[in-house]
Amino acid sequence: MRYFIEVAYKGTQFGGFQIQDTAHTVQAEIDRAISLLMREKVETTGSSRTDAGVHALQNFLHFDIAQPLHPQFIYKVNAILSRDIVLKQVYAVSDEAHSRFDALNRAYKYTLYTQKDPFMQDRGYFYPYSLDFDLLQEAAGILKTYENFMTFSKRNTQVRTYNCNIMESAWTIEDGHIVYRVRANRFLRGMVRGMVGTMLRVGRGKLTIEGFRKAIEMRDCTYADFAVPPQGLFLMQVVYPSGLLDKAIF
Repeated sequence: MRYFIEVAYKGTQFGGFQIQDTAHTVQAEIDRAISLLMREKVETTGSSRTDAGVHALQNFLHFDIAQPLHPQFIYKVNAILSRDIVLKQVYAVSDEAHSRFDALNRAYKYTLYTQKDPFMQDRGYFYPYSLDFDLLQEAAGILKTYENFMTFSKRNTQVRTYNCNIMESAWTIEDGHIVYRVRANRFLRGMVRGMVGTMLRVGRGKLTIEGFRKAIEMRDCTYADFAVPPQGLFLMQVVYPSGLLDKAIF
């Protein structure tokens, strides 16, 4: 039987989402908790691979298991997981359903705060500099007119294509914070932070709109600025086809 699980996590203490040999990761802890409860080795597949220090309000994984799930599966798994991860829901799905490949789109947000705030230091990027909001918004809109985002992909990324369909891209003011929201069918490694860092250069007058377009068209990551910290980035939502998640079992 195949199951999808919905999780959320605070990424501060983790070396990323995906299992690694040399780092403590979100997926490794989830696999360990489920395996411990079910008393057999369980390996999950994740929908979206967030980097070290990046948070998620919603992410999904799937796994296969023959035996019935424990009747208190969510409660028991959450009791094993660290306080920085929560299992929110479990869905029974078809054996062909795939948490990564069946996702229609994903949404992220990146938060800047402009005044010192100890409660935001691990949930945003302290950025006490003047920004031209109109230029930020113009740059965000330009991103929707392109398909190839090789410029905003970190090196040594093994992908078949650098094409992404950006459906939403806009800066907003939310609760006094400057927030960038973006939605696309897929994202490249480091893509959101690369876009944010480069747009901030536009907003500060260090890069013109024409220069921003040129950076995208060069398809060279040396034209992007990835130097924004991970803690401002949240994976907000993963969207699946209608009906795929209809069967919540707990």
